[in-house]
Amino acid sequence: MNKRFNDQVSLITGGATGIGYSVAKRLGTEGSKLIIVDINDELGQQSVAEFNALGMDAILVIGDVSDEIIAENAVKAAKEKWGRLDVLINNAGITGDPGTVWDLPVSELDRVYRTNLRATYLFCQKAIPLMLKKDYGRIVNVASISGKEGNPKMVPYSSTKAAVIGLTKSVGKELCDTGIRVNCVTPAVARTKILEQTSAEIVNYMISKIPLGRPAELSEIASLITWVASEECSFTTAGVFDISGGRATY
Repeated sequence: MNKRFNDQVSLITGGATGIGYSVAKRLGTEGSKLIIVDINDELGQQSVAEFNALGMDAILVIGDVSDEIIAENAVKAAKEKWGRLDVLINNAGITGDPGTVWDLPVSELDRVYRTNLRATYLFCQKAIPLMLKKDYGRIVNVASISGKEGNPKMVPYSSTKAAVIGLTKSVGKELCDTGIRVNCVTPAVARTKILEQTSAEIVNYMISKIPLGRPAELSEIASLITWVASEECSFTTAGVFDISGGRATY
């Protein structure tokens, strides 16, 4: 396999399972050092042990990605161990509890905001100065098709993922005079553990909106994210890459 990420260092939030795990494994297979950030200690240890057993060089930072100290510690780990950070994948996210906006307490919006948007902001804030030292970096934020199309009974999730798209566009433009590119991807529903937080009614609704008639495979999403995180993605920044099975209308 082409080792596009030889000598590079990648930080992946929510990297113990799902999309984050698939992306981390792909990056590691292609030569990248890995920093996995996850709130689940057991799963994080398992994933990092697996990566290292495969000959990758991976370390683990356990904690809540919305905590500023965790973001600082993760970037500090990259600086102290390897002296650089080339790739940031802001993948960690939660769907939140389902319900109409008039039934959900605002505390639910606050909870989803912290993981989906605040964490993305924090990791960009802490990572970019280290990337600027080498005038190179790739930041890929995992948004969602619901951030563009909106899903009923998922207002906190849809609105925070829309905000991730706005953040991506703003940060990408701020860095246009550097070697750092900032983009996001907007997957349709995929079979991940996050669906365990979502009712069957909402899952069926999301699948019904996909013209290809099925959820995305994790490998398909990982393939796109890995390309966007590579040197090959050089002329696109502040961009949005759909992987929606035809659902996206713009």
